[in-house]
Amino acid sequence: MTNQAITYLVGACLGVFGLAAFCALVVIPAVTAYRRPLHRAAAVILSLYVLAALIGVGVVLGALIVVEWPRVF
Repeated sequence: MTNQAITYLVGACLGVFGLAAFCALVVIPAVTAYRRPLHRAAAVILSLYVLAALIGVGVVLGALIVVEWPRVF
């Protein structure tokens, strides 16, 4: 395996584990807190909104690290 293939494999595994952790820690408790299907659907949609916000923060922080790395080190 090349170094690039290993990097892609690690990234894919972290993405899958991160999504599974998000579902287990955020989506499932939000869905089980409500009884009506409309409320459950709203909880899932709002959970996806939170996931998008977390991904956005991660992308911004990652870009900041990439841009500022040569100046700091």
